Amino acid sequence: MTTGLTNYDRRMYTLMNGREGRPLYATAARRRAVVCAHIALTVIFEAAWIAVVFAEHKRWWPLVVLLAALLPWCVATGAINGATRGLLQLRARALDERQLTERDRVLARAHRLTSLLLLAAAVGFGFLSWLGDVRMEALVAPVLIGVLVPHWLMPMWVAGLTVRDEPDEE
Repeated sequence: MTTGLTNYDRRMYTLMNGREGRPLYATAARRRAVVCAHIALTVIFEAAWIAVVFAEHKRWWPLVVLLAALLPWCVATGAINGATRGLLQLRARALDERQLTERDRVLARAHRLTSLLLLAAAVGFGFLSWLGDVRMEALVAPVLIGVLVPHWLMPMWVAGLTVRDEPDEE
């Protein structure tokens, strides 16, 4: 760890490098399971939020789903951040050269994946427009939100899927 860290940097470094949650992400299979669970919870959370905000007929069940998914989503987020030792959450001055290189690699891969997601959304939007029976104005905000959230979380998912196992402690 480099010098010149603020108290915030030291606290975040300690938090992100804590080993309390290690059983959740100790192996590659567990990390993949946590990332897949996080993706599924994100889809559920996002769909419920879109239903709460944009549904014509307001129902109470999407709000219950939203609240029920929040705690497991936070736990999965913490597990991924712990597995990556805060690769994406810590400031650059708290990371070494290897971690900075890894962060750049993760961000580049996530950018390519979200570019493909944006392309798929644009093609899907164009296809629905071509069909002609769909009110495009009603889809703009949900589709934008549906693409924004994966764009925001993709670096964390990529980092969680590509992080290597830690060497055994002797």
